[in-house]
Amino acid sequence: MLDIDKIRKDFPILKIKSNNKDLIFFDNGASSQKPKVVLDKIKEIYETKYANIHRGIYNLSQLSTEAYEESRKIIQKFLNAKSEKEIIFVRGATEAINLVAQSFGLNNFEKGDEVILSQMEHHSNIVPWQLLRDKLGIKINVIPINQDGDIDLNNFKKLLSKKVKLVSILHVSNALGTIVPIKELISISHKKKIPVLVDGCQSVPHMKVDVQSLDADFYCFSGHKIYGPTGIGILYSKKDFLERMSPYQGGGEMISEVTFKKTTYQEPPHKYEAGTPNIVGSIALGTAVDYVKNINIEKICKHEQNLLNYATDKIKSINEVKIIGTSKNKAGIISFIVKNTHPNDIGVILDNHGIAVRTGHHCCQPLMQFYNIPATIRASFGLYNTLDEIDSFIDALKNAINLLR
Repeated sequence: MLDIDKIRKDFPILKIKSNNKDLIFFDNGASSQKPKVVLDKIKEIYETKYANIHRGIYNLSQLSTEAYEESRKIIQKFLNAKSEKEIIFVRGATEAINLVAQSFGLNNFEKGDEVILSQMEHHSNIVPWQLLRDKLGIKINVIPINQDGDIDLNNFKKLLSKKVKLVSILHVSNALGTIVPIKELISISHKKKIPVLVDGCQSVPHMKVDVQSLDADFYCFSGHKIYGPTGIGILYSKKDFLERMSPYQGGGEMISEVTFKKTTYQEPPHKYEAGTPNIVGSIALGTAVDYVKNINIEKICKHEQNLLNYATDKIKSINEVKIIGTSKNKAGIISFIVKNTHPNDIGVILDNHGIAVRTGHHCCQPLMQFYNIPATIRASFGLYNTLDEIDSFIDALKNAINLLR
């Protein structure tokens, strides 16, 4: 088991008061807090190693470049990619999906081609494909879910026509916590020679992800959800796709040679990293990934499952509460509503108790429409959360319900 007391000491923000109460941070699905080792790394780079990368022959630039590329290798090993050349630094999962849409989709899709999404997708895995639909005339098909929040694999198979050029789907629902049987879904798609893009924002911080074992063609995540900085993320792509795709953006760094008549490009991954990147964020993301790796991702997963099971049992005992998303295979996320009460009202009262939860549609409006609700209250857990915090949360929730009766 994890030494939670020791882990909590790694996160300075957990010592603060929120509304004069001890902070209980249950919004890890949106963004996680940062350990001191990550904060220290950011400070260290700016104070001792900062310079632009890949361009300077002087020592400081070399040190910065080495740290940047070492971070790429750390992430490659963490995801078990074949090569660090399959790891692209992006601003986050949103940019990663847009990159695939523009670099792969724009150049390979034609009018009438189809892309498959699921009912549970985050807006960042819907809107880029709608933009492409408006440009090219492609069609978007949606895998239905049942009331528990599980993918219907039989209906998914029925959608796999010869016109399907890509399946783009989340690994774990940010709104429900449902874990999609992604390996099976990829295998089914590959039998039809259809590539798959996986949004791993809610999986990478909470469970072991092996992109070779999954056989994912593309896999992405955002650094700020895995205890790293904002403004940095990762797109993993199989090498053959990166070699065939066109660059997403043009500028410095990604070029081999430029004339006014023609430009040739660097080899991947630099082909897709135009301009001065988020140098410090990229290096600090490697530090965050190392931090998670050193704690042990399997132990983190088990700890968060214990939190989920404990919180689920406690919430089920409250008559006025209904859990939205009751799959038997879930990550540490609970979405719920309180009968005859707006989620925002509950959220405000919980905040008065120092408890941070997310209320709203969670950037999943089509999913809310499926359940015929405007919003939910979401508690999402991270490696530093405790059973005692859940007890405090349940007491505060009961208090909120009584106040709003």
